[in-house]
Amino acid sequence: MSIDVSDHASDIDLFTDESLDDPFPSHRVLRDRGPATYLSGHDLWYLGRYAEVRAALSDWETFSSAKGTGLNDVINEAWSSTVIMVDPPVHTKLRKLFTDRLGRRQLKPISETIDQRAKQLAEKLVQQGEFDGVRDMAHDLPANVIMDLVGWPESERSNLMEYASGSFDCVGPENQRMTDGMPKLAESIEYVTDIYDSGRLTPGSFGYTIAEAAAIGEITKDDAIGLLLSYAVAAFDTTINAMSSGMWLFAQNPEQWQIFRRDPALAAAAFNETVRLECPLQFFSRMTTRDVDMGDGVMIPAGARVLISFGGANRDGRHYEDPDEFRIERNPVDHLAFGSGVHACVGQNLARMEGIAVFRAMASRAKTVELNGPVVRALNNMTRGLESLPLRVS
Repeated sequence: MSIDVSDHASDIDLFTDESLDDPFPSHRVLRDRGPATYLSGHDLWYLGRYAEVRAALSDWETFSSAKGTGLNDVINEAWSSTVIMVDPPVHTKLRKLFTDRLGRRQLKPISETIDQRAKQLAEKLVQQGEFDGVRDMAHDLPANVIMDLVGWPESERSNLMEYASGSFDCVGPENQRMTDGMPKLAESIEYVTDIYDSGRLTPGSFGYTIAEAAAIGEITKDDAIGLLLSYAVAAFDTTINAMSSGMWLFAQNPEQWQIFRRDPALAAAAFNETVRLECPLQFFSRMTTRDVDMGDGVMIPAGARVLISFGGANRDGRHYEDPDEFRIERNPVDHLAFGSGVHACVGQNLARMEGIAVFRAMASRAKTVELNGPVVRALNNMTRGLESLPLRVS
């Protein structure tokens, strides 16, 4: 059946510099247009309302990842063996390798290590008084704890941040950022493959377990490298974005910092509100397997590429009161920053543990948090984060 999209089309481009710097006015316009909008400039259907996004994420059979979650064929082919690019039953088998090591119970033994490192980091930063919230604070735990868990050689970790941002640019549409990111994407795949082939993953680590699963034929080598890419590259950047965005929000909302300092038990709530408001990963896409009636006369045709906007859904006023305000006592446990359903982020437990530990450690030592210079945003096709965050603490 041919479906006329003209009545539900918009020429809004979510991937310009202006929109990536401040996407939320465009999200608001698109949400108000209807339950789904066709973005004519990129041949995409946009979902940005909370209810519709959550429903789509819960229905992998209709909104499928099997033909990739990127917005171009190159990334969908390059990442075809990653856990985010496949549906059950293949997805179920690959995801189990993550959940066997990254569930809450499995991560409990390293919680003390994370807390201790966060306390040491906070002590050092507060003594300095002035620091960069991205480079000096947010990089520390992901670059060490996550990489220790994966089993990455210490001498090989410095390139990961650059690879991560370049790879996420490649997930976007075919624009200049996607083109510029392609060399980094190729380098990241070559880099991860070299670590795998040379056997340099630490014995007993999560990465070593993946390599062993491939060695005994439980998964293929391509599956193993895809899983390493999923974690060593993809999880790194988003965790850093979450922690630095939280401190940026606190610096802009000093009354929220004082509420937090008076009640450190709000650490988890503060992290939830941070990733709701400043969603580290703004988009992924799916492909429809059938015509989908979205209501209000909107029909998405089968075989359409659908942009699932986590960032848009998390600021939907239909679901959250005063959605653009930072209120840590809100504690939005139902946010969609880590997705939902079978494809929900497998590393979210670790990201949450690290973010909560850093927030709590900083709040116990810093009476105030202030901006100490111009903030520089890191523009990226798919992620939202900061390049530089000059802070002053007392």
